[in-house]
Amino acid sequence: MGRKILAGILGGIAFFAWSSLAHVVLPLGQTGTQPMPNEQAVVDSMKANITADGFYFFPTNGLPQNATQSQRMAAMQELASKHYAGPGGILIYHPVQSMALKPSQLLTEAGTNILQVLLAVFLLGQTSLTSFGARWRFITIAGALAAISTNISYWTFYGFPSNYTLAYMSIIFVGFVCAGLVAAAIMKPGAGMQLAKAAGA
Repeated sequence: MGRKILAGILGGIAFFAWSSLAHVVLPLGQTGTQPMPNEQAVVDSMKANITADGFYFFPTNGLPQNATQSQRMAAMQELASKHYAGPGGILIYHPVQSMALKPSQLLTEAGTNILQVLLAVFLLGQTSLTSFGARWRFITIAGALAAISTNISYWTFYGFPSNYTLAYMSIIFVGFVCAGLVAAAIMKPGAGMQLAKAAGA
């Protein structure tokens, strides 16, 4: 168990180090983003009209949660015409919070990376994979699953840019590639591996 925890922690740190490199040094972290045209006028309008933190969709039907079925049907028809007319989008908005990077955000991200790799290492410990290459491939494939789990859905339903989606999928996948190299080097055949070898004997 100690080796698994060590593999997860060091693998997660390797993941975080790669992610930091991708965002600070490489252009991957900014791929698909662009400055807002006429930003000050747009920001002034948002300040005047949006007062609460939120995840906003537009256009919306504007109905309350307790709307009747007939009200919802009528609103859906109106919303369809708005969608066709455009524009539409999503907005994550904080009226007073800046987007400046905080130490707590870095700690949360590092902790998340470590947890992800710990879970992958735990699953690896249940397998009968004994070679370094097989252990590395296992964690790398887990990274592929993590990379597509939300990014493709955001691209499909929310219209996230294709280049942004591919860039962030690449960051996650390569993060697991790096983590897998570290974890596979530390991990030794676990209980699942030993049982499989004994059964084969």
